[in-house]
Amino acid sequence: MALLCLAPALTAAPPADTAAEPVHTWTADLTVVDADDTGVRHTDGALRTTGAEPLDGSARAGGGHGVQVLAPHALDRPADRVWAEPAADVPGGAAITVEVRGRDGGADPWTEWREAGDDETTAALLPRAVTEVEVRLTLTDATGRLAVRGLELSADTDPDAPRETAAAAAYTARVFATREGLVGHTTANGHVIRPDDHFVALPSRRGLSRKGGREYSVRVCGPVRCETAPVWDVGPWNIRDDYWNPSSVRETFRDLPRGRPQAQAAYQDGHNGGRDGFGRRVLNPAGIDLADGTFHNVGLRDNGWVTVTFLWTTRSAPASAGDTAGDG
Repeated sequence: MALLCLAPALTAAPPADTAAEPVHTWTADLTVVDADDTGVRHTDGALRTTGAEPLDGSARAGGGHGVQVLAPHALDRPADRVWAEPAADVPGGAAITVEVRGRDGGADPWTEWREAGDDETTAALLPRAVTEVEVRLTLTDATGRLAVRGLELSADTDPDAPRETAAAAAYTARVFATREGLVGHTTANGHVIRPDDHFVALPSRRGLSRKGGREYSVRVCGPVRCETAPVWDVGPWNIRDDYWNPSSVRETFRDLPRGRPQAQAAYQDGHNGGRDGFGRRVLNPAGIDLADGTFHNVGLRDNGWVTVTFLWTTRSAPASAGDTAGDG
């Protein structure tokens, strides 16, 4: 009985000043649709797809597809964890993907994009604390009935999160390149492909630049010369294979070593039964697609091996708009 009497004192609530890190919460403005956005419109109080041609890359399976990139939001304190709670009508066959990235002031390069779930357990964990967050919404809708009526975001600090170690040099890998082609089609960031275009596709949205942007760029060296080109599309084969990242933080296929695309492992070693993330049999080891201009400029006449440097994988300044194709 004495033990029972003592129990309330032993389980008393901790003082208020020991509470968890404060949470910064804000409501996204979905009404602004501008030149950075593709395939979306805001009408009747909700963000919807326009029903236009599906974007190539992350939506090659078909259906309406749209992307909205929101204006950067300044936090009132540094944070490295962000989660998103959309208010939406999501019929069967439709989906919303919310991704976030961050930086610590305008001179700091953006982190890669990370997918944000709707609570702390599925939150996007950024590689370092940031003071500014940008949000990207991707809508996939084959029904025409998807409607995103609101989006609330929250950010805080995860005290147990591993901290990013700044790399002295950008990561480089030898990968198999294929020619993208598809002139007249639309890339995953909304760019309409032109003849002799200069950009690349990588098999993960984590390193996808915004429409017209170069914040994620690669230096591709072929048999004749090198070119610096932005990442404007998603593919080949997979869409969640950021093989340039360490295996410990790779989005999928963490059993593979850094620098080895899953398609290459499937083609050469029978990884995943010789199939990609969609279950398709892999017919070549491609880890990068090159737009026609880039493909020819680096000296390829047929699909082949190239050396790729992922320029954003160091904390130095990102590639600027002044970078030129075929920079030698």
